[in-house]
Amino acid sequence: MRYQGMIYRPPSEAESLILQASIGCSHNRCTFCGSFKQKTFRVRSLQEIREDLEETRSYAGHVRRVFLADGDALAIPQGELVPMLELLGESFPHLERVGVYANTQSILRKSVAELQQLRALGLGIVYLGVESGDQTVLDRICKGTTLDETAQAAERIRAAGMLLSVTVILGIGGVERSRIHAERTGRFLTRIQPDYAGALSVMVEPGTLLAEEESAGRFQAPGVDGLLEELQIMLEHTEATRLFFASNHASNYLAIKGWLPEQKQELLRAVEYVRARLHHWVIG
Repeated sequence: MRYQGMIYRPPSEAESLILQASIGCSHNRCTFCGSFKQKTFRVRSLQEIREDLEETRSYAGHVRRVFLADGDALAIPQGELVPMLELLGESFPHLERVGVYANTQSILRKSVAELQQLRALGLGIVYLGVESGDQTVLDRICKGTTLDETAQAAERIRAAGMLLSVTVILGIGGVERSRIHAERTGRFLTRIQPDYAGALSVMVEPGTLLAEEESAGRFQAPGVDGLLEELQIMLEHTEATRLFFASNHASNYLAIKGWLPEQKQELLRAVEYVRARLHHWVIG
């Protein structure tokens, strides 16, 4: 299996075969992200994919899950993505599910019928970076989409019968918009009703535009308690019918996970307890 540059995948795809179907990210302009800055987006040829899969079958023939990298493999044109998924099905008879990163625009470029075709070929889960429910924040981080567009994309994924897993970023609004970001993000999760939601904490990566903003004094990330407060507020404003919520990413100061609405109060008590202990430690 050949890989170009660093490879990223969701935590839930830890046991999946990672197939680099595309190189880089089709958007690649978010101010906080430096993951794909050294790559120019391109789609790998079917011949390259075939060669990698032939090699993989020689030592891993019982693959059950595959994740298509890089940052936005759903941007691959339908006429190229369909043969890739067909080849995966032919290569791995025990294949149960294929996952993929996507952004709002790459989802909207595909019709429900096209997404249903991909679903029939095994594409079962889409990972979407929502980041914030505050349009001002989205504009500042150059997300390149609107909340209405993202809501439309979420509905399209549901209509295709796929699972939707989204990520949001604690602290991405800075100290200035901390509470607004948290409240509106919780409300937006309520609006789109994803199957899974993961909260990460903002990490200012050297070399990114966000790092330049921080150096210039235009961005200040909340401290530990500020991030925990955002997590608490976000949860309080999220009303879900069936959502698995987690903050167990390595960037977070508190790892919690559970089903909403059943375990919502339990998760909130955990956050409140840690915040209270944090205040005690600081004051004491």
